[in-house]
Amino acid sequence: MNLKKLTFFILALLLFIMPVLLLLLQSISSPWRFQSGESFHFQLESFQVLWSAANLLEATLWSIVVGAGVLILNIAVGIAAGKALSTLSFKGKPLLEAFFLSPVLIPVLAVAMGLHLFMIQAGLADTVFGVILIHLVPTIPYSIRIFHNSYAQLGNRMLEQPIVLGAAPLQQLFTIELPLMKPAIRSVTFLTIVISLSQYAITSIIGGGRIVTLPMIFFPFLDTANTSVMAAFAVWFAMIPLAMYIIVEGLILLLPYSRKPWRNTR
Repeated sequence: MNLKKLTFFILALLLFIMPVLLLLLQSISSPWRFQSGESFHFQLESFQVLWSAANLLEATLWSIVVGAGVLILNIAVGIAAGKALSTLSFKGKPLLEAFFLSPVLIPVLAVAMGLHLFMIQAGLADTVFGVILIHLVPTIPYSIRIFHNSYAQLGNRMLEQPIVLGAAPLQQLFTIELPLMKPAIRSVTFLTIVISLSQYAITSIIGGGRIVTLPMIFFPFLDTANTSVMAAFAVWFAMIPLAMYIIVEGLILLLPYSRKPWRNTR
C-alpha cells in the first residue's frame, strides 16, 4: 500500500468512519463523555422516545416523497440546462449562468415568502407539489453547475458522434450521456436529498403544516439535553439519504456499459 492510499484510509477513518461509529454508539447508550470516565451502558430508550414521537412515520414518508420528487426534477432540469450551457454559444450566456446561480446568493426564506402568495393563487400552497417546487430553489443551482461541468468535460465532439451515427435524442441520452455522467448523478443525488431534507422554514411556510417532514419533528427535540435521543434521531434521519442513494445506485446499474455484479465481466 503506497503512501497516498494509506493517507486516504487514515483520513477517512478519522473524519468519517469514527464520527459515524461514535454517533451509533451514542444512540444506543446512555449519555456519556470520554473525559467523564463513565462506562458504556447499553440502552434503547432513545429509540423508544424517538418512535413515540407523533407523526414520525408520516413525516418520514413525506420526506421520502419530497426528496424523490426534488431529485427527479433536479436531474431533469440539471441535464437540460447543463447541456445547453455547455454546448450552445449565445449572447448573454455569462449573465444566464449567473442568473441560474442567483438562488444561492438570495436567502431562501425571502424567496419562499415572496412565492407564498403566488402559490396560494395557483393552488400550490399546502400541497406536496408546492413543497417540491420550493425545494428546487436551494438545490437546482448546484445540479445545473454539476451537470454543466460534466458536459463540458465530455466535449462537443463526444456528443456529436451519436448524431452522426443516427442516434435519436433519447437514445443518445440513455446510451451515451447518462452512462458517462454517473459520477455527476451520484453527486446530485446525495447533495439534493441532503439539502432538501434539511429544509424547515420553507417547508413550514409552503406546506402550511399539512406537509410534515422530519425537520419539523426534529426541531422540538432540540429542547432536550439528552444526547442519546439526538443521536438516535440523527441515525434515523441519515437512513433516508442513504436508502435513496442505494436505490439510485441500483438504477445506475441498469444503464448500458455498467458493471453488474451478476454479470461475468472477464
